[in-house]
Amino acid sequence: MAVVREFTLPDLGEGLTEATVVRWLVEVGEVVAVDQPVVEVETAKALVDVPCPYGGVVTARFGDEGSELPVGSPLLTVAVGSTAPAGPGAGGDRTPEEGMGDAGTGTGPTAPDAASESGAGKPGGAAEGSGNVLVGYGTSAAAARRRRVRPAAGAGTAEPTRAQPPEEGPVPVISPLVRRLAREHDLDLREIRGSGPEGLILRTDVERAVRARSAAGAGAGASGVTGTSGVIGTSRMAGVTGAPGAADTYGMTGAESRTLAYEGLPGEAERIPLRGMRGAAAEKFRRSRQEIPDATCWVDADATELLAARREMNAVGGAKVSLLALLARICTAALARYPQLNATVDMAANEIVRLPAVHLGFAAQTDRGLVVPVVRDAHRRTAEGLTAEMARLTEAARTGQLGLAELTHGTFTLNNYGVFGVDGSTPIINHPEAAMLGVGRISAKPWVHEGELAVRQVVQLSLTFDHRVCDGGTAGGFLRFVADCVERPAVLMRTL
Repeated sequence: MAVVREFTLPDLGEGLTEATVVRWLVEVGEVVAVDQPVVEVETAKALVDVPCPYGGVVTARFGDEGSELPVGSPLLTVAVGSTAPAGPGAGGDRTPEEGMGDAGTGTGPTAPDAASESGAGKPGGAAEGSGNVLVGYGTSAAAARRRRVRPAAGAGTAEPTRAQPPEEGPVPVISPLVRRLAREHDLDLREIRGSGPEGLILRTDVERAVRARSAAGAGAGASGVTGTSGVIGTSRMAGVTGAPGAADTYGMTGAESRTLAYEGLPGEAERIPLRGMRGAAAEKFRRSRQEIPDATCWVDADATELLAARREMNAVGGAKVSLLALLARICTAALARYPQLNATVDMAANEIVRLPAVHLGFAAQTDRGLVVPVVRDAHRRTAEGLTAEMARLTEAARTGQLGLAELTHGTFTLNNYGVFGVDGSTPIINHPEAAMLGVGRISAKPWVHEGELAVRQVVQLSLTFDHRVCDGGTAGGFLRFVADCVERPAVLMRTL
């Protein structure tokens, strides 16, 4: 007899609390094997193929492509012990509220009851173990399941009432990000209705409450305030205060309109949700600007000799050495001389933490937004080794196959914005790192070389640094050393 197992979205690591369904890899009624990828999701860090710890027939999927699911919510159900495709009564693409063991569906008892009958998780149980270690799932034990309440007979398809947080006791929040967001906007989490499983409060719930409060305040402040040009603050909006539909457009009430129409402008404004990697990047930029007192210094350098040295390296045959890898090797040599910049600030302990290893991040632009792959132990790699690893990480970034370990725990970032055809920039530090080296485009410019005016290949270098970890002398010394290595690559030989 088949046992229906519920597979919930596992904790994918790094404190992530939700993921967006990008693409389903299996259909309802399809037979899946243990550890077979069943869905592709996008987290705040990367695209991840999620393997299922059960083998059997897929009886239901939860969540459409493009929907956001919190960790712990159902992904799909699998009839374990069944090899025949599920029939029409197996459930199809049902919603979580429809349960899994309704009378007359032919799928047997509900997952918790069926699991207890089968002895899953015990030695000799019927369930086959997963070889993948997912947080919340062992390699042999059955997953913990949430008991589901069957809808009453004849309840139809009416939308269930969301669970209300209790008046006393713990608030249904598991994400530190949600708590911080509520604290920053002075919101009482007990007054927010959660839209997650069992009333769990999600980030979207807090953001919705912030928008609602802002809209209410803006509407109250704008009412009755007029001037010679009409209603102040709302005269450019479609409709004015008091006009029908004005609150729906300006205050985002009712169905929460996703567009805003402006008078005199064609079409409608587009709203793009900050989710996935783009949302994570936006949050990191905001936090960096809010917490880090950064400063920037820059210098022009003659890169003619560096380009000539690279040509000679690649002329002897073998693997080619990239210019970015040479710049990365210069960075690791400079950090060995100025370790103050390979650091982070522990705000809780009020300490500067100098890091022993250089995990070098480099900015890469992809179709999904900006990502920063990290080269582990860059200080131990040669120019050839750096070239190979950067090429591998860049290709993985473009195809969305970077793992979490390849996107986190960097200690210093190299930003080659010269590929966009610009000379200089004052980049935002990749929080919680302490510094970032920026490299502009290399272009032919007039330059005084050996006492004579000549056309040379010139590049602008910039260093943005956290002023808490060092003073301007250290930052200037680091940047000057980098410029010296660019102008005279033989200087780098002293550190090899």
